[in-house]
Amino acid sequence: MQVAPYFSRSLKYIAVLALFFLGAAAARADQPGAGQDVAGWWVTADGKAAVVIAPCDGQLCGSIEWLRQPLDSAGKPKTDIHNPDASLRPRLLCGLTILGNFTPDGDGGWKGGWIYDPASGNTYKSIMHVAADGRLHVRGYIGIPMLGRSEIMTRPATQLPHCVVGSVAAQPAAAAPAP
Repeated sequence: MQVAPYFSRSLKYIAVLALFFLGAAAARADQPGAGQDVAGWWVTADGKAAVVIAPCDGQLCGSIEWLRQPLDSAGKPKTDIHNPDASLRPRLLCGLTILGNFTPDGDGGWKGGWIYDPASGNTYKSIMHVAADGRLHVRGYIGIPMLGRSEIMTRPATQLPHCVVGSVAAQPAAAAPAP
């Protein structure tokens, strides 16, 4: 019968259009919030770490400044054990720069950056923006942003202490440096 192939093509066309419009709606919901500042403290979606994003050399960088569990099973500060470069594995996770080279994209977001995933030891290209709901969307990808994964971070509900590095006592996030 001729009706079935025509009907099948129509359904495919409708499905493609529906996916396009759903994707466009999701993208609009995820658009940068006007005037939202990306600098400051951000807690990862799983709540295991917090990153502080700040200007560095005319760009934006971010480092791990708080860990829910800063010590490993042996009671020592966690290190970068998954780094593919064995010489970098002794680096402490607390204070480790995991975001870098971000520049403004002109639409309220940040582009051209990289993100390091200490859980896998991989580094990815990255873009980020603060959405209208105030959450930070950081997308790590290989090749093009569509082929990536997003980490959604939120501002901490309370002030978090900086990581304890070595024998240095934890300092509140808002503490001023000693004179």
